[in-house]
Amino acid sequence: MKTRPEDSLRIENIVASAKITDYLDLPEIASKIKDAEYNKKRFPGVVIRMQDPKIAALVFGSGKVVLTGAKSIESLSRGLDILGDLLRGLQIQIPDTLQYKIQNIVTSADLGSGINLNKIAVGFNLDRIEYEPEQFPGLVYRLENPKVVVLLFGSGKLIITGGKEPVDARLAVNKIVSDLKGLGLI
Repeated sequence: MKTRPEDSLRIENIVASAKITDYLDLPEIASKIKDAEYNKKRFPGVVIRMQDPKIAALVFGSGKVVLTGAKSIESLSRGLDILGDLLRGLQIQIPDTLQYKIQNIVTSADLGSGINLNKIAVGFNLDRIEYEPEQFPGLVYRLENPKVVVLLFGSGKLIITGGKEPVDARLAVNKIVSDLKGLGLI
């Protein structure tokens, strides 16, 4: 039995931000946290790479943090908790409970068969489509609801980016499948 496209959804990356304090001493953090990277000439923050979950935390002097690489909401929360514990271990005053805001969820999906991007480019709403095969091998489709960008490839593979909730990708895939069926393209 062929799997449904929405069953092939897989979160590839979640990017989230958090404001944890008003100021952080980056050289001190970099010198006291094992494997922390800080090279002010190359990047204005401290990079802390975690192994479990496999997440990178970008820590800035302003007290802002960006977490990237999470494959689930649970691992994102765990990563922020680990970072909070590391900083509290350095006697840095930060709240007991840290809140993050999801900036972007990148998800992949598979329609299960190849698709004709030329026919899709002609059939879909042209205001929302970018398709220049000599520049990029995929078709860029900007959805309004949910507000995401879907990259469609001739192989039938999709990348959904710009989501703020995991459900956004499922809604986007359902819309694409519905649109493609409506045009008789799958």
